[in-house]
Parts: sequence; C-alpha cells; structure tokens
Amino acid sequence: MNFSDLFTRATRPSLQQLAALLLALTISACGGGGSSNDGGNGTPIEELSDTEKSIVDVLNILPTDTDFTLLIESQNRVRFSHSVGDSSSSHIYESASTSKLVTAAVILSLVRDGILALDDNPQDYISYWPTSGSHSTIQLRHLLNFTSGLISEPLCINLALANFEDCVESILDSNASISSPGTEFYYGSSHMQVAGLMAMRASGVSTWTELFDNFKAETGLFSNGQYDLPSAANPRLAGGMHWRADEYVDFLSALFHQEIISPSLINELVKDQIDGADINFSPVLENDVGQDWHYGFGVWIECSATIFNCTQVTRVSCAGAYGSYPFIDYQHNYIGIIARQGPLGSGDEGFAIYEQVADELATWASEN
Repeated sequence: MNFSDLFTRATRPSLQQLAALLLALTISACGGGGSSNDGGNGTPIEELSDTEKSIVDVLNILPTDTDFTLLIESQNRVRFSHSVGDSSSSHIYESASTSKLVTAAVILSLVRDGILALDDNPQDYISYWPTSGSHSTIQLRHLLNFTSGLISEPLCINLALANFEDCVESILDSNASISSPGTEFYYGSSHMQVAGLMAMRASGVSTWTELFDNFKAETGLFSNGQYDLPSAANPRLAGGMHWRADEYVDFLSALFHQEIISPSLINELVKDQIDGADINFSPVLENDVGQDWHYGFGVWIECSATIFNCTQVTRVSCAGAYGSYPFIDYQHNYIGIIARQGPLGSGDEGFAIYEQVADELATWASEN
C-alpha cells in the first residue's frame, strides 16, 4: 500500500470546489450526474439525511483515478451506499489483498470446529515439511499473522497452471533459512499458501475451492465470490479473490456480530499479533509515511500514533493493491468498504477516500 501522496490525490474539497459541485449538479439536474445513490435500500437522493447528503457531496467531488462505491452498515444493520461513476455494490471486483481477511476467517472456522488448532505445525499435515529446525516450529498462528519467517515468494504463486501443493513445496525450498517464527513480520503471500494447504489436508479436501464452497454453504456468504487468481486450481490465498461489495459487507457484518467464528477467535483475529516482532516489510510503512499499524490474522490493526502504542483495538482494515478498503470500526460501531479497482499499486486510494468522509461516517453511524 503506497500512502506517499495520500493527501495530494484526495484532499478535502474547499468551499469553492463544493460551490462548483453544486453549480454542476444544478446544470445537470435533467441528466446523469456520473454518480448514484440508493441508500442501500432504494432511498432516493432527495430523501437522504443531512449527513448522507454531506457524504455524497464530498464523494462526488473527490479527485480519483477510477470509479468506486462506498457501502457502510451500522451496528443496527442499517445500510447506506453511494457510487461514483459506473461502480455499484453488485459489481464484481478483483480483490488483491482484501482476500487475506476472508482466507483467515475460513481457516479460523476450522479452528472453531476443532479441525485445526492455532498451535498446529505444517508437518502435522504436510508430509514433506521438516520435522526439525526452525521450519518445524512454525505454527498456524505464525502463518496467519505473517511472522512465519517465509518471506521468499516463488514464481509459482502467480502461475495459473502451477500445482498448489507443489508450489507450497517450492515455498519451502525457496526459504531454506528462516528467522525464528514469531520474531519477524513480513507482509507477503507465502504464509497463507502454507496455511491453506494445512487447512485442505486437515479437512480432507483436495482443493481450496472445495473448502471455500463448504464455507459458503455453511455461512451463506459470498455466493458470487471465488478464488480464481491466478486460477481456481492454484489460487493465491493472500490476493486471488473476486467479490461483490455487498457480499463483502455481509461478511464484515457476520464478523462484527460474531456470527461465523467464536468470540474468542474474533478476539484473536483483531488483536495485535506481532507485538515484539521486528518489522521486516510493512507496506504501510514504506516511503517513511509513518502509518505504523500492526497486524492481527489477515487484518491491519490501525493506530494513529507515529509509533504504534495503541493498547485497545478500535479499528481494523484489509486494504488491497487496487485501492479497495474494507474495515471494521469498533470505536464508532460500523463497518464498510470502499470498493474499487484502480491501477496496481493504488492501494492508498481507498483509504484516502475514507479519510475525507471519516467524520461524516462516524456521525452517520451514531444516527443509525
């Protein structure tokens, strides 16, 4: 995620810009405005609350590199959505790293059922995994919080015709020497590929697709979602989904209301799991921007301090490289997503959009 020009591409509009927006809306009152709002339930824009109108006004004038949809849900499950351009809450988007949270939840549902345990080792399920040395001390929790020491990513992770299990073996081969698990955080894809194979073996299924289909059947979530990048046979579990915004928010809602995994596992998912570990690579720290967030299981633990010092989790998120930004706000009791698919490397854009309406969204959550 590159935050280097976070505030230059999406600054809060000036009064002059808002005036220009109102003039443009007046001029185009009989034509399409390039944006749409349905309040999440068919509410016409003229019937929106003052807070919702403020959100719409800001979103419509923001400079952005692609169309997007904001979809939010309050603690009481009231929804509001607004789309700019041709985006919509039912549009299917490529996930990039937003799939990390979904992957973590699928695996934690197996932990809930006793099929896996957070202290399980890869060699418990993978025949070729070492039974001695640092590799043998990797636990499932280390794979989910990215402190396993597996920092190298072989090319096969991104090859459609590669075999999933063979690729996990390539991950092992390409990480012949690793740091002691739990001591070094590295944001990458290798960890979740290994965790995924453990989950498949523990569940007695031959593909991740079958495992995900079981999760979908059990929960009713992501009926249109799928892991298909680079292929369904060799999905990249840390970034290979397609999903719809409304279905992703259904998923966030189920997590927020503790409906799909146990409260104790939710607490594990959203707590700081890397306290004390050295930060080898964190995309929110690159370019010295100062977003010193920590990590749970598949989610960033947000903290506004220059140096992470937050003792209570108030907000978690799982941004993707194309700019989508799903989040759970525990401080203001609402969830949401900025759904978009911009250029690769525009991961800061969704967060930047959120920042411009953050106060209004918190007000909306308190009103609904």
